[in-house]
Amino acid sequence: MSRLLRLLTAPLLIVTLVLTGTPARADSDPLLATQWQLAWDTYRFYEHLTGPLPLDGRTAVTRDLPIDIDAPLDHVFAAYSDINHHIGLHPFLKRVATHADYVQDGLRYVNFTAVEDVPVTDGVPVTVNTHAQQRVHAAEYFYETDTWTMPNVVTHQRIDFTDLGGGRTRVTEHLTFEANVLLIDFTVTNGVSSHQQTQVALKEAIESGRL
Repeated sequence: MSRLLRLLTAPLLIVTLVLTGTPARADSDPLLATQWQLAWDTYRFYEHLTGPLPLDGRTAVTRDLPIDIDAPLDHVFAAYSDINHHIGLHPFLKRVATHADYVQDGLRYVNFTAVEDVPVTDGVPVTVNTHAQQRVHAAEYFYETDTWTMPNVVTHQRIDFTDLGGGRTRVTEHLTFEANVLLIDFTVTNGVSSHQQTQVALKEAIESGRL
């Protein structure tokens, strides 16, 4: 498996380095913005595939991750839905470059790139740019985030917030991962693990009052 991941991730590393060059420094970054637009125009990663695509060997896997937080709904939603609050709490996330943040027809859109150090081969991290769009449905207490990462790995996320009463809130992350069949297990394992770690860290930060 380790050898397979090396073979699969070697072109990923090469393409990533070609696209990114040196790591960007600013929170609003023209190079990353260009990459985001290219990914959006090419893959339209906000769209769900209608099903597995046998011609290019892609498949999809869905996981649901609930967690209860001892804090009121409005506070949890505001803190949890801010992607910048995930920096330092998500195990891979190093910084976020925001390309657009606007409201259209009552819906807030945030286009961003998450710069992540992902341990893909024997625990050695590779810097990966994950291009994403977040759509915040504040009135209904949920948000959606769709992402695209080399080599054509897509995630669809819907995060629901439920008032449990007594100042407690349940957050449920509905995650769908789409990738080549050779990468899907690795993608799901690492994706679920990182989201669970982030959930626990956000819960602690919110309940302690740090967020």
